[in-house]
Amino acid sequence: MKNRRDILVIDDEPVITRAVSRICAEEGLSVDAADSGSAALDRLDARSYRLVLCDIMMTDLDGFAFLKEAARRAPKMPVVMTTGYATLENAVRSLTDGAADFIAKPFTADELLAVVRRALRARRLQEEASASGPRESLAFVPCPPKYYRLGNVSWVKEEREGTALIGLSDLFLKTIDGVAALELSPLNDEAAQGAPCATVTSAAGDRHAVACPVGGRIVAVNEAAKADPASLEKDPYFEGWLYRVVPTDLQGDLKSLVSCSSDRL
Repeated sequence: MKNRRDILVIDDEPVITRAVSRICAEEGLSVDAADSGSAALDRLDARSYRLVLCDIMMTDLDGFAFLKEAARRAPKMPVVMTTGYATLENAVRSLTDGAADFIAKPFTADELLAVVRRALRARRLQEEASASGPRESLAFVPCPPKYYRLGNVSWVKEEREGTALIGLSDLFLKTIDGVAALELSPLNDEAAQGAPCATVTSAAGDRHAVACPVGGRIVAVNEAAKADPASLEKDPYFEGWLYRVVPTDLQGDLKSLVSCSSDRL
């Protein structure tokens, strides 16, 4: 059996790998570092990891190519993508291609640890769901058919009136480990696909930015959820919606999302 470590950080900037190693070590997490995608693949052959933090912009093998190969070699291992070129396209592509999360550089220690904790919890929940028999209670509830999701973070549901509802996935909420506060954008604000449109604070005090699944103008805010954030965990796909929006280009945005119907195939 391969030796197991907690985190593999991949970045060609030594200042980044040193910072991540120091921050995570203070949390009791073991960290290995690689300065290229090919070196990281060699690490995967020698060891198993609970989580990988991978830079997108690398010369020999970019982050998206590494993500694809990592999914083949270690399909249950979550990968968090990082980049100093924080475009919305990079964020959306990362989540759609299967990354556990996306974090822009430079990031603070608190931002890094919030992402790391959530990704590690997501892996544990997904492993529990895979191990559960058909009669066991679900570790998390997948989003319903006819919904679309941006990674395992947020979802969108098209409505008949030309509007769409936006909310948070049950897996995202369970990885936060208790919702203490919810910050929402105001009415008539313009949301953009992949951009943060809400912030959730956990019971432990971690702040988690929520990437919006589609772009559009916010025409309704769920005031009940805002007043009682813990209620989101009770019914995240129906009463626990966050926004109603008039989409800017819904059909175009849906092409970058994952159909929740495919989760049941």
